[in-house]
Amino acid sequence: MSSAPDGYPEGTPCWADAMLPDLAAGKRFYGEIFDWTFEDGGGEYGYYTQAFHEGKNVAALAPKPDGRMPTTWSVYFASPDAAATAGRIRAARGQIFMGPMAIDGFGTMLMAADPGGAVFGVWQAGSHKGFEKRGEPGAFGWTEVYTWDAQAVDPFYEAVFGFGTQDLSDETGTGFAVWTPAGAPATPEHAVAGRAVMDDRFPREMPAHFLAYFVVENCDTVADAVLRLHGRVRLEPQDTPYGRFAMLADDQGADFAIIDVSQPGQELGQGLGQG
Repeated sequence: MSSAPDGYPEGTPCWADAMLPDLAAGKRFYGEIFDWTFEDGGGEYGYYTQAFHEGKNVAALAPKPDGRMPTTWSVYFASPDAAATAGRIRAARGQIFMGPMAIDGFGTMLMAADPGGAVFGVWQAGSHKGFEKRGEPGAFGWTEVYTWDAQAVDPFYEAVFGFGTQDLSDETGTGFAVWTPAGAPATPEHAVAGRAVMDDRFPREMPAHFLAYFVVENCDTVADAVLRLHGRVRLEPQDTPYGRFAMLADDQGADFAIIDVSQPGQELGQGLGQG
């Protein structure tokens, strides 16, 4: 996928932003590794700062308003009616902890947690439709939730967004599944997000979380740059059927992943978390 549509179908990841202790440091870090430029927001909007790649809006960075908040990337799913989505979240045993809140014509947002504790956002587009491009170098490409409790979270997202779930555990050897939008075949080629079950490779105290993937031209080069900029490599670059990827953290501790999908026949959005 290259150019983004005018708004996104319900349940499609449509936006991502990072809450950071030091906004200026975040701009330096992501500006270098992804070649992003920035448009600073004013105090009225909490200095929420839009990130651009080749003139297209691809993400945002913001300073944490409270130092006790986690330093993290958040992923937002599209909704035509955030209030209705909030109702389904509550009915499915999720928790709403912010919103729905209208933001000056830009759209309506809420933040919630699924029954496994993973935090995600919902965005009802107004003038801000979401990603202006995705699936290309310098832009968002994929997301997956890491959870301890697939039996709780799969029915939750099926109820909230109408997802179909395809379990790929037999093929991957891990507890991995992909989610497809309502009305689409429950197959990897139609997937919009993934679900990975954490096991004894993960510390038990690690909370459930979403991981945002960004597309790059060379996974190894970007991983090296992250180390040079005092970030961390959580999982070394490795090959998958869908491209070469790595799991990283920025110099302030926010986790994210990168993937190079440039190899012939490699498609984005098909269970990238199998590694």
